[in-house]
Amino acid sequence: MTTPLTGPTFGSYAPDEVTWLLKDLSHVDLEGDIAAREARIQSGLAHYAESLPVEYQPDAAYRELFDKALASTSTRLAQAVGTVTELLLAERGTDLTLVSLARAGTPIGILIRRWAQHHHGLDLPHYAVSIVRGRGIDSAALDYITTHHDPRTVVFVDGWTGKGAIARELSAALAEYTAAGGPVLSDDLAVLADPGHCVRTFGTRDDFLIASACLNSTVSGLVSRTVLNDELIAPGEFHGAKFYGELADDDVSGTLLDTVTAEFDGRDLASARAHAIRDSDRTPTWAGWESVEKIRLRYGISSVNFVKPGVGETTRVLLRRVPWKVLVRDVHADEHAHIRMLAAARNVPVEEVPDLAYSCMGLIKDLP
Repeated sequence: MTTPLTGPTFGSYAPDEVTWLLKDLSHVDLEGDIAAREARIQSGLAHYAESLPVEYQPDAAYRELFDKALASTSTRLAQAVGTVTELLLAERGTDLTLVSLARAGTPIGILIRRWAQHHHGLDLPHYAVSIVRGRGIDSAALDYITTHHDPRTVVFVDGWTGKGAIARELSAALAEYTAAGGPVLSDDLAVLADPGHCVRTFGTRDDFLIASACLNSTVSGLVSRTVLNDELIAPGEFHGAKFYGELADDDVSGTLLDTVTAEFDGRDLASARAHAIRDSDRTPTWAGWESVEKIRLRYGISSVNFVKPGVGETTRVLLRRVPWKVLVRDVHADEHAHIRMLAAARNVPVEEVPDLAYSCMGLIKDLP
């Protein structure tokens, strides 16, 4: 079994903030040209998790936009963190083992951990593990966690839901893990934002900007996307990832955490919102998936995998895929100013669609 990793030798987060259950692949050349990589993935010659896209590093204007976005949304982010944390503590108790889905879930897991520490004096263990669409969750990582912690305490954490593909992947993977002899683990995924109406545990269902979606590794502890490549990962080993230590000068991972943590004063409001969510009907309706299917049909797109809904997913399309176009509900909305800037930089058309179910959607180019 691979040895767990912590900063500063892997990642820029403090060692007590998160333990990465990943294999260090920093020495391996895994990055490829985005267009060539996309063509191989779409043709079925490669799976997206077998390699990495080149890490897009934004210019000074985009970094300035990130700083403004973080400043303007930090209070809202803090409230969403507080709401989902209070909801978890009320429903699952104070003995929790946080397991973030790397990498988007990792800063969110750290913020949940900080809220629990700040307002409740709790010192919750926190791990980051890999989950791969179409390949499931890292069972070696689950073995490690369930060996060291009561399986009933495990809570999976992610940043946001798009159409719900990862929520479905998690449910299927955990059922498979149990069927193979592993303990039962709750698939009740906790997220900051659930615009797709895919989960029961969330801080909000608004499709708003979560600043950690604006950048790649430089807002996620300088850690890459996770990698599952049979040539590099042997049976029983954790999935892999790279540590981009050379990007330390551009790292804003700690800035994001500290800016949001500084807004952690509103415990009463967060508790009230958590109480309201508990009293509401929050059964997942998968409305997001339905709206994605409508857009797929309207634009003649071959697969729902090429439709990425929500601010976070649209940003990802522009940062590391081959985008075709961006759809926005309101072409002047503040929450996706960074998306319009990225689209302009990559010559991607932005189309206003007033009846859009999400604030925006990114459409991936269907390559011949």
